Amino acid sequence: MKKSIVQIVNSQTVRMGNVKIGQPIPQGILEEVNPFVLLHHATPKTMTANGPGFFVPPHPHRGFEPVTFVFQGEVEHKDSLGNESIVKAGGVQWITAGSGIIHSEGNPKSFIEKGGTLEIIQLWINLPSSLKMTTPNYQAFDTENIPSIVQHKSRINIISGEQNKLTGPIKSLTGITAFTVELEPEGISTFTLPEGHNALAYQLNGDTLFNGNAMQAKQLLQLSPEGTEIEIKASKTSKLLVLAGAPIKEPKSMWGPYVMNTQTEIMQALRDYETGKMGYLAG
Repeated sequence: MKKSIVQIVNSQTVRMGNVKIGQPIPQGILEEVNPFVLLHHATPKTMTANGPGFFVPPHPHRGFEPVTFVFQGEVEHKDSLGNESIVKAGGVQWITAGSGIIHSEGNPKSFIEKGGTLEIIQLWINLPSSLKMTTPNYQAFDTENIPSIVQHKSRINIISGEQNKLTGPIKSLTGITAFTVELEPEGISTFTLPEGHNALAYQLNGDTLFNGNAMQAKQLLQLSPEGTEIEIKASKTSKLLVLAGAPIKEPKSMWGPYVMNTQTEIMQALRDYETGKMGYLAG
């Protein structure tokens, strides 16, 4: 049985510092697709050679998983665990903030020197209370380490979860499915998502029919937990991020870089960061 469409929403433009980005969730008509609580799309931007690039200075997280999908360009990551990596186009960095991590990210020096196009999505995945204080972890994989399925003028990249006996390299604590789907004109992609999991599709570009429903660029489609089957047909070159996860049936309290269950836990996170209990990372 095909997963049915709950609703389709347009991404809203929000300002982060001096940069405008797309934000399909949260917004007024769709607060979340539980367990996915935030999705930011930094749409394609041409970075001039030897320009300022982009850089987000060290900042903390606790209680959830911030994930960065790199569609174009390169992103350099550093964190308080001592991890340093550069993720290139087609790759992903998956942070389990757990009890607390401090990280920074931006364009690496090599990318700034040559310039190029940058396009990324940042996703926040909530964690259940039993895992909110788990040991922090960092996973990063480039495109050559991500298995894919080639179909009729389409490709499914399996980042987390399983499809056709292929398993994504990300070891998800909560069984998250994360695919990127690329389609040429007249391309068709078919796959399944877990029964009972909430799911969404975010279309970065192109025009498609998603289980028979028209989707355009910068739209997010919320899917029902019932059903498993997905069919995407593209009328022109299109790219999507498809996600599924088991809903977390617990209270949620979000503030700044923290996603916890209560306001008291948010206040404790603030104190722990200020007193150095989440570690240190030089700017």
